[in-house]
Amino acid sequence: MTSRSDGNTTLPSFRAGELRDAELTAALRTLELTVRRRLDGVLHGEHLGLIPGPGTEPGDAREYQPGDDVRQMDWSVTARTTHPHVRQSVADRELETWLVVDLSASLDFGTVGAEKRDLAVAAAAAVAHLTSGGGNRIGAIVATGERTVRIPARGGRLHAHAMLRTIASTPHAPDGVRGDLRGAIESLRRPQRRRGLAVVVSDFLGPIDWERSLRALSGRHDLLGVEVLDPRDLELPDLGEVVLHDPETGRTREFHTSPQLRADFAAAAAAHRGTVEQTLRGCGAPVLSLRTDRDWIADVVRFVAARRHSYGARVNRAPRQ
Repeated sequence: MTSRSDGNTTLPSFRAGELRDAELTAALRTLELTVRRRLDGVLHGEHLGLIPGPGTEPGDAREYQPGDDVRQMDWSVTARTTHPHVRQSVADRELETWLVVDLSASLDFGTVGAEKRDLAVAAAAAVAHLTSGGGNRIGAIVATGERTVRIPARGGRLHAHAMLRTIASTPHAPDGVRGDLRGAIESLRRPQRRRGLAVVVSDFLGPIDWERSLRALSGRHDLLGVEVLDPRDLELPDLGEVVLHDPETGRTREFHTSPQLRADFAAAAAAHRGTVEQTLRGCGAPVLSLRTDRDWIADVVRFVAARRHSYGARVNRAPRQ
């Protein structure tokens, strides 16, 4: 087992099909301890810290914010205050979470000591820990482009550990096989599952052909997008002549990393990332960005804390009936 350090955080490296069972167990144990140690401090109360669920119990009303679901309008408070208000529901005590984990060939890549695939496994572990307990269940759809693995939603620590083991040990896609994020999201839509939380973990590279499927999924589930990136997804270093290989098309090309090429690449990468974020948010999915060159667990903690603070502040400002 190998690992690398992001500041104060060690990210185990999961080389699918290469680790012996004992090494995989040790890597998963290291990841579990890291997640528990760093995230337990932000877990106070129910799973509202990760993402507020639609729930079934009525909560406080709050003033309407752009992007709120108009179906949640509280017309009585709106009429009384002359300002539009929505009724905020309290999340269900039992949550069913589904992970859509993209393990296409573009994630078998990393330049900072570990691959984006490792970061995807870490993100899955963090979500599993944040949504565990209280009768909650978690399942996963794992897609490589060649195959799709479905893990039923169940509760308990043993199931979560087995799920992470399956994700971490999923074989790499063969060279030349394109990823199919849209197909993975569709696999979660059909058959229809219990209303809950759907978390999409991907680098979101390639065509954005999954928007319609994700938008349809948002009609039944709360959404969260987890973007996993490597620095080389965003910019090219000044290396002179380089040979680049695209594992999803199987094509190999030689380039000279001139200042113009590097500038064009950075502009195109920034534009694509901006479109991805806009699309995710347009589907109602907040975005958690994780990078192989940053302290990923610190980014998770900041995301959870920010959502808890934002959610709590909105509720506290709301008038009571």
